[in-house]
Parts: sequence; structure tokens; C-alpha cells
Amino acid sequence: MLILYVAVQDVQKEREPHAYLSKEEVKEKIQSYNSSVTDKLKMTLNANGIYTGFIKVQMELCRPITVQSSQSQGRCAHSNNETAFYLPDGCVNTLHISSTNTVREVIEALLKKFFVADNPAKFALYKRCHKEDQVYTCKLSDREHPLYLRLVAGPRTEMLSFVLREHETGEVMWEAFSVPELQNFLRILDKEENDQLQMLKNRYAAYRGKLEEALRGVLKPG
Repeated sequence: MLILYVAVQDVQKEREPHAYLSKEEVKEKIQSYNSSVTDKLKMTLNANGIYTGFIKVQMELCRPITVQSSQSQGRCAHSNNETAFYLPDGCVNTLHISSTNTVREVIEALLKKFFVADNPAKFALYKRCHKEDQVYTCKLSDREHPLYLRLVAGPRTEMLSFVLREHETGEVMWEAFSVPELQNFLRILDKEENDQLQMLKNRYAAYRGKLEEALRGVLKPG
């Protein structure tokens, strides 16, 4: 099967407004969903019409995250108990949520579960789904409800999966970063700039050396 990966901006038009389901329709959907579950992560419908269940979120983070030890929870956000590191590729986490939880709440809960000290505003939740032999990746709005999407798509992650990423480069929310983080970014930029300048100087010095050598050969008395 041919799989094509479509850019996020190309699939914004694929979004469709959610149809409101009646309580009976939700009940039928949940029964159908639970009959197809193979990992025991079933959904439960409460008497008030709210249902709960599980979603799996794949972490696709390019930048390191800052993790705060459980002993330092509630203390200064930039303590000696914080550690920054890169998450391994393909890391998947499971969350138990309700149908009322929004995308923003899911991101906050996911970070809190693993003691991530970074501002939730740095991150975005995406859905990845298959349609007509193509794979679409679409950023979810903060107001959408992931468990509803999971219910409608069914339990198969091949049909729908969730991915946590940093915001795209063009939409970085710089106000979400702390002063030390921004200062560190500036230091990195300064180093990269100096490295690039040194590479240019070395390149032109090499050209100049070759030209001077060629001139000496031409002007050498015969």
C-alpha cells in the first residue's frame, strides 16, 4: 500500500465539525468500541452521560524537555532538581481521560504525569489518521476533545493516533520560555554565528593562499 505523508497546512481543510451524539448513540458507539478493544483499555459510560477511557500519545519532540523531580514539586521552577534531556524516539504514553477533557487539558496532564517542568504552551497535540491510502497529520485546536475522536475512530491506532510535538518553528510562542532558556538560545545562536564566520574566514584564507601561490608561479623569473 502506498503511503503519502501530507503537510499540516495541506490538511486543515480536512477538518470537519463534530456532530453531536445523543446519549443512546454514545452508548452504542462505546459498546462497539469495547467489543473491538484488544488491549483491555475500554471506555466507560457514566450515568451523567460523560464517558471515560484511554488514549495513547506518541512523543515526537525535537528539543530536550526539563523534568522536575517529585521531591521538588511546588518549589522554584528552576531548582537544582531539574534535569534536561532528550526523550527517546517512539516513546508512547497512555492517559486515562474523560470526554470533557480538551486538548489543552490533555497536554497539561501528560506533562504533569511525567513531572515535565516546561510550559505547556510550548507543545501542540496532533492527530494522525489514514484516509484513502494516505496518512494525514493535523494539529488539533485547544478546544477539541481527544476521547471523542478516539471513540469515533475506534480503538485501532492505525486509523487514528495522537502525537505530541513542539509548535512549528514559524509559530514558536517565545513568551512561553523562561529567561534562562531564552538566554541559552542566544548563546547557542552566538556560537553558531561565530562558527559560520570562522568557516568563511578559513575558506577565503585558503582561496587567498592558492591565488598568491599561483601569482608567485607566474611572476617567478624564468
